[in-house]
Amino acid sequence: MAVAEIKTATPPTGLAEFWFYFSRNKGAVIGFAIFLIILVLAIFAPWVTPHSPSAQNRDVLLLPPAFAAGGKWTYFLGTDAVGRDILSRLIFGARFSLFIGLVVVTLSVISGVLVGLIAGYFRGRTDTIIMRVMDIILAFPSLLLALVLVAVLGPGLLNAMIAISLVNLPHFVRLTRAAVMSERTKDYVIASRVAGAGTMRLMFLTILPNCLAPLIVQATLAFSAAILDAAALGFLGMGAQPPTPEWGTMLAEAREFIQRAWWVVTFPGLAILITVLAINLMGDGLRDALDPKLKRS
Repeated sequence: MAVAEIKTATPPTGLAEFWFYFSRNKGAVIGFAIFLIILVLAIFAPWVTPHSPSAQNRDVLLLPPAFAAGGKWTYFLGTDAVGRDILSRLIFGARFSLFIGLVVVTLSVISGVLVGLIAGYFRGRTDTIIMRVMDIILAFPSLLLALVLVAVLGPGLLNAMIAISLVNLPHFVRLTRAAVMSERTKDYVIASRVAGAGTMRLMFLTILPNCLAPLIVQATLAFSAAILDAAALGFLGMGAQPPTPEWGTMLAEAREFIQRAWWVVTFPGLAILITVLAINLMGDGLRDALDPKLKRS
């Protein structure tokens, strides 16, 4: 008698499962593709830009884009008021914007997760004090608080990143605290405690890895918010200072030419819009892929 072979399906790997749910969100895939293009341009900016971002050509002041009347293909997106190539400055500006987002998210995540772990694990008076401080920070409008902090610290890119990190801190603290409070009473944590695991091991090796999914989604959204806040501070003269090719600073320098040279304002604004939109779309896809409640069979 022939014995029928029973083939068992190989369970998908974690990465394959993640990509399955992420790719079902078409907007997230498009956002991811756009973000990759911006990232590649930022990394290879010195090799892909047609001109130096700070090189001035007095013969082509406020030159229109190549596709407009009077434009030149050597300056595809035109030039600004001092003859600098807008396309080159936009590509180099992507470096600053992505760097700002990375630094701000890193500072906010590290400090916010640490404080949130302490608040959610120890509870009691420690939790009360930490959360009241976070409530005070949240009581102020984020941009206003960032402006005040930069005014105290002094205008500049570094101080702007520190201020934006502090503004984003409460969101990570509250999210981590809520996740830790939910996990600390579960059976696997109690079993680890009974087995003799110490406080640090319980906090960082047992509980924290199970709280990462919402933190990753929040970090993605904070990344786009950091780019927006940095551009706003740059526009107000409190962030990156001229002649730094930062998108918000480019908008600030172009304000007086908005009526007679539309391109000097339009293209930096579009760069901010496209980048932030792409990152937000990625955040939606990450939420679908990492949140078990949203996964569809």
